Amino acid sequence: MLPEISRSMLKNALVLGLFAIGTVGSVALLQQGTATRIAAAEREAQVRALAEILPAGSYDNHLLDNRIELNAPELGHRSPQSAYLALKGEQPSALILPVTAPDGYSGAIHLLVGIFADGRLAGVRVLGHRETPGLGDKIELAKSDWVRSFEGKSLNNPGEDGWAVKKDRGEFDQFAGATITPRAVVKAVHGALRYFDKHRAQLLGLAEDEQ
Repeated sequence: MLPEISRSMLKNALVLGLFAIGTVGSVALLQQGTATRIAAAEREAQVRALAEILPAGSYDNHLLDNRIELNAPELGHRSPQSAYLALKGEQPSALILPVTAPDGYSGAIHLLVGIFADGRLAGVRVLGHRETPGLGDKIELAKSDWVRSFEGKSLNNPGEDGWAVKKDRGEFDQFAGATITPRAVVKAVHGALRYFDKHRAQLLGLAEDEQ
C-alpha cells in the first residue's frame, strides 16, 4: 500500500511541478510582452509631449535619440535629468529642458521648457503638479492658454523686472484667487533661460567661434 501511495504522491508532485513551470513561463512571457508595449506607449507619449513644445518644421531629428544628461540643481533637480536637443539639418535648433518649480502652492511643479538656439522660448508645458483644481491648475494648457504667454519671450524680453506676475509689477498674468502657482512657474522659466544663456555653447555643442 505504501509504495502505491508514494508513487501517487510522486505523480501528483510531478504534475504540479510541470504546471507551476508552465504557469511561471506564461507569466514571464506575458510580462515581457506587456513591458515592451508599455515602453513603446511611454516613448510615444514622450514624443507627443516634446512635439507640442517645438513648432513643426523647426527640427528634423528624433528628440528621444538626442538626449543630454544634465546635473543641474539650478533647474530644481536633485538628480541627473535628460534634456532633448533638436536638430535641423544637423545643426542645433532648440533644446528642451526639464525644469522643476519647487515652490508651487501644493508642492513641486514639473515642467518642460523649450528654448530655441537664439534664446527665444519655443514653449512651456506642465508635466505634473498638485495645484488646486479650478485655480492653480490653470497652468495646464488643457485648462487655459496662460502657459502660451511664454512663447517668444527671452531672457531680455521682458527685462529683469518683467519676469514676474503683474501683482509683483511684472508682465505675466496671475489667476484670480491664485498667485503663488503662476509666480512659481514664471520664476522657474526665467531660471531656465538664465541657465541656458550661461551654458548655451556646452548645451548646443557649439565651438567657441559659433557662440
